[in-house]
Amino acid sequence: MEFISPTKGRLSFEQVFEEILAYASLFPEDNYRLIVGTDSQLRDETCFVTALIVHRQGKGGRFFYTRKYERHAHSLRQRIFYEASLSLNVASLFTERLAASGRELNLEIHLDVGTNGATKTLVKEVVGMVNGSGYFCRIKPEAYGAATVADRYTK
Repeated sequence: MEFISPTKGRLSFEQVFEEILAYASLFPEDNYRLIVGTDSQLRDETCFVTALIVHRQGKGGRFFYTRKYERHAHSLRQRIFYEASLSLNVASLFTERLAASGRELNLEIHLDVGTNGATKTLVKEVVGMVNGSGYFCRIKPEAYGAATVADRYTK
């Protein structure tokens, strides 16, 4: 899996992991959150972008993203569940790698669903899927990982 950093360019999963740990080590007394969020844009191909953000609470952060294209036309329901599964996949890779390294970061998943709009009927199901996988999640308007960061790179 290849990630893109706006400042460092293309990075492997391992390089991103090391970058995140290095960033979190700069100010170890601060609180950090690792946020994973996915958004999609339907065109000729559907573009899925998964953003990985290390947020130094109250003081900014850094982010990385990966992009994937699918040719199949997806319904809104299929796309939302696929977005959640992509986020869960990246979160589980990081959880596994963090456990192996003995490090700990608060990890949460941001979902591109909310109580208003077309996705309001999917909120319970998608939140249940993420919570059932053992992760804390946020929905719009608090889900900036998906609704802002990932969304920016789907265009």
